[in-house]
Amino acid sequence: MKICIINGSPKGKYSVTLQTVLYIASRFPDFEWEQIDAGQKIKSYEKDFSEAGKAIEDADFLLFSYPVYTFLAPWQLHRFIELLKEQGMDLSEKYATQISTSKHFFDVTAHNYIEQNCQDLRLKYIKGMSADMEDLLKEEGRKAAEGFWRFVCESVEHDIYEREEKEDSSKQNVYQPGLEMTAKKNGKRVILVTNAEKEDSCLNAMMEDFCAALPFKAEIINIREYPFLGGCLGCLRCAADGTCIYQDGFGDFLRNRIQTADAIVYAFTIKDHSMGASFKLYDDRQFCNGHRTMTMGMPVGYLVNGNYKREDNLRMVIEARAEVGHNYLAGVGTDQESIRKMSWKLCYALENKYVLPQNFYGIGGMKIFRDLIYVMRGMMKADHKFYKKQGFYKDLPHKKKGQMLFMMLAGAMMSNPKLRAKIGNKMNEGMIAPYKKFISDR
Repeated sequence: MKICIINGSPKGKYSVTLQTVLYIASRFPDFEWEQIDAGQKIKSYEKDFSEAGKAIEDADFLLFSYPVYTFLAPWQLHRFIELLKEQGMDLSEKYATQISTSKHFFDVTAHNYIEQNCQDLRLKYIKGMSADMEDLLKEEGRKAAEGFWRFVCESVEHDIYEREEKEDSSKQNVYQPGLEMTAKKNGKRVILVTNAEKEDSCLNAMMEDFCAALPFKAEIINIREYPFLGGCLGCLRCAADGTCIYQDGFGDFLRNRIQTADAIVYAFTIKDHSMGASFKLYDDRQFCNGHRTMTMGMPVGYLVNGNYKREDNLRMVIEARAEVGHNYLAGVGTDQESIRKMSWKLCYALENKYVLPQNFYGIGGMKIFRDLIYVMRGMMKADHKFYKKQGFYKDLPHKKKGQMLFMMLAGAMMSNPKLRAKIGNKMNEGMIAPYKKFISDR
């Protein structure tokens, strides 16, 4: 069987994920392995896809290998998938799977994205493996990698794969603007960030309606017009001081033009189950902020053109982005009614500084990065300084010595049947006593 490794990392041969793939290749030498450096050579493939196309056509199996970037795969792999779909190849008899490495920050949404696009291409998709960046250095991690590939081989042998027929989610809206112009107020700056093309009449009409309905003036920034020199390379150059290796001014543009707004609304047309490669480029380059949530408390909204109700994974990404950033998600506008409601909620949040406590997406996601930054604070100095200032380290488990001591004492008491019977319901009464006192004092 001929395996085509689609290496989506912009680091090329220096990719940590690729090392896992190469290890598997060394343990299964009977297969024929060929590698496409999609992440590193994406600009070349935009000009001429023939080399990559031939490797894919000759292969029996496609193995997507990539690091998780910003909830999904890197921009370079997004763009490669766009180019691959444009070729119109018949891939229905080929198998595919994926291997990613990360610290497990929303690796699930990245895997869903690759799986959805494999199904679009009618590939026989086999569930992939999400590894920690350091797994390969441990015996347990190496066993897991070998076990995964044995499972893949057996799945091919027995023709077992995931196939889910779905309604075409790329279907676009038919939208005509019609919301009345609302009187505008001063004092709040709202930025509308979009990658809309001039030909995208539907998305442009949605933005027109949003700007009409919003009680504040909205400034439109089209990121297609920004002169990006390239996508994030994952080089961590920005870890110490927030300075990007690219000298294209994006860091200053982001911090001074966009993040100084009072609210941000994102507008895009669904493409390949995501915001599209051009938006992913913008998202990835925001890593010049490292893992710092620079817009905490800011309300955000989305204008989405396409069959959004069918895109469960994209919906998870949008909610998670807001929760991790501790932003109030004012809504996702897909038609006139939802755009009108989102405009009202955005205005309310702006005028009342409305924000909600974070849910699992936000708490879980931030704790992954908090632990990572705490361990790597010697290198990620800018992140560490920010996390320390924001008090993100205050709830580290090892710092809760008083609570741990109390729980040990409570556990010892509850382990004694006589004491447990004597305490009865006093434990529950004791737990709510501070809350009752607070309420009565109000």
